[in-house]
Amino acid sequence: MAKLTVVPTPVGNLEDMTFRAIRVLKEADLVLAEDTRTTGILFKHFEIQNKMQSHHKFNEHKTVEQLAARIKAGENIALVSDAGTPAISDPGFMLVRECVRQGVEVECLPGATAFVPALVASGLPNEKFCFEGFLPQKKGRQTRLMELAEEERTIIFYESPYRLVKTLMQFVEFFGADRQVSVSREISKVHEETVRGTLEEVIQHFSEHEPKGEIVIVLAGLKQNKRDKRAEENV
Repeated sequence: MAKLTVVPTPVGNLEDMTFRAIRVLKEADLVLAEDTRTTGILFKHFEIQNKMQSHHKFNEHKTVEQLAARIKAGENIALVSDAGTPAISDPGFMLVRECVRQGVEVECLPGATAFVPALVASGLPNEKFCFEGFLPQKKGRQTRLMELAEEERTIIFYESPYRLVKTLMQFVEFFGADRQVSVSREISKVHEETVRGTLEEVIQHFSEHEPKGEIVIVLAGLKQNKRDKRAEENV
């Protein structure tokens, strides 16, 4: 039975690609790629020769119905984004939703995604967490931050290196300068780095060392922050 297969690709180190992911990309009738040039580099490295079609946030709403119909008619289609797992702060959700609506089988392979290693390496509680991805740039941003100020779980954000310091300074306004935070960048790449501390300390670090690469921010929840304060007071 034909299906849509969602295929995670490395967020940095190409050795993170799985054997299964390579096989699926080789065997699919068509590979949908966020950027065919980026995926072309991956294909060349793993000697994958297959047809690609662009599938990104600017065209996905126009094509999902047709693509789901093609799978229903018997084509096996694979979906990749530039890096990580499609539909996690990347294109893919609309196609998955349409396939489910049309009764088309959807399979998502396990694999790379940026926030999981950042969360685990943060040292912050990870038994429960809140994934926010990219915050709204303008409308609704402050409202969302006000809501998150009361969030007790660890909170995960994605951010651009160009906006990192500005975002952390905004966090100080809503969460307090002493809130614990961990910032990971360039995950699985040569210059991978994780900086931990209070918001104030991490802002100072990245004010002195310009951040580069993809950024994941892991912020302590309100409950954890209160617990840390009590522990400090009892020392």
